[in-house]
Amino acid sequence: MGAALYMVAGLAGGLSLGAEETARRQAPTYTAASIVNAASNATGALAPYTFATIYGTDLSYSTRAIAPEDLRSGRLPTELGGVRVNIGNTLAALFYVSPGQINLLIPTTKVMNWPQVEIQIVIDGKVGPAVAMKLLEAAPALFQWGPTTVVATRPDWTHINAAAPARPGEIVILFATGLGETNPEAIWLQAPPAAAPLKRMSEFGVILDNTLLEREQVLYAGAAPGFAGLYQINLKLPDKLVDDPEIRIALGGQISPAGLRLPVRAAGPQPGPSTAR
Repeated sequence: MGAALYMVAGLAGGLSLGAEETARRQAPTYTAASIVNAASNATGALAPYTFATIYGTDLSYSTRAIAPEDLRSGRLPTELGGVRVNIGNTLAALFYVSPGQINLLIPTTKVMNWPQVEIQIVIDGKVGPAVAMKLLEAAPALFQWGPTTVVATRPDWTHINAAAPARPGEIVILFATGLGETNPEAIWLQAPPAAAPLKRMSEFGVILDNTLLEREQVLYAGAAPGFAGLYQINLKLPDKLVDDPEIRIALGGQISPAGLRLPVRAAGPQPGPSTAR
């Protein structure tokens, strides 16, 4: 599970494993406006079991990322570098802390008082403000490379990007957060051992260039096995598709932010090594 930890920490807002930084030993400072969805880096709605990022000052005395030794009987840590984040009377799972940023996983509905919650950071007894926030049942967001490109792979886990774009009719895998409960339900602080489809699958959709795809084109949407809080979407692209379509996901009336594109080339030679002639 060690490799999974690093992947999730990186996806959830920028892994940094440099030398420790010493912060001023003051109470942490942050606001509701500085708490964002870690996948999209956008303010606004969050949901249970969603990756979130808190920006602020004096959030930690040092820079610390999750490591395999932080697991206790396979459970994710709720404290890193002396930092704890309380959400709805339950401690969040922590993946990364630094003086200016914390990456965390919001607790599930089964262990947290919600939808009205307070978020509060505590560092060795120094307490930050209790920030009020309302959680929705779903707050879908796709993970992204840079400002406009969605994170996507092929079934063999090779990356899809401008140099190796997807093709119409190909199967691609997307990664998301904020898609709500699965069946079976997630066990808090533990990585799902196997696939678990969305409980509200009938309300889930993928939108390419403002067109909702047919239901049979979504091969799977649910927990990514081995990655607590991460959702995986297996998608068969339409046979006819324009280059670099905008891609969004929706669930229960909530839709992911606009502006992300999936690298696709509808025509031309397939990428691959050249053949000597």
